[in-house]
Amino acid sequence: MEAVDIVSLIIKIVLVAFSVFLIAVVLLQSGQRAGVPGAIGGGAEQLFGKKKARGMDALLVRLTKIAAVGFMVLAVLLVIIQKYWM
Repeated sequence: MEAVDIVSLIIKIVLVAFSVFLIAVVLLQSGQRAGVPGAIGGGAEQLFGKKKARGMDALLVRLTKIAAVGFMVLAVLLVIIQKYWM
């Protein structure tokens, strides 16, 4: 096995880990309110509570961004390695 094959295998394993992590983080986020109940309850929140997301929601948004960027970088890197060095 060549060094390029080993690096490619490691990147694939990390890419799968990032994929699973990204799916989990997206599923853990709270959804946006929609429909009539969301319009009634959400209007009061927007009128009286103009605060940014804090705590768990802010952490999940940050983790989603990190996981998405990591996933994209690894995917592009894997394509480059497979196209030019294999």
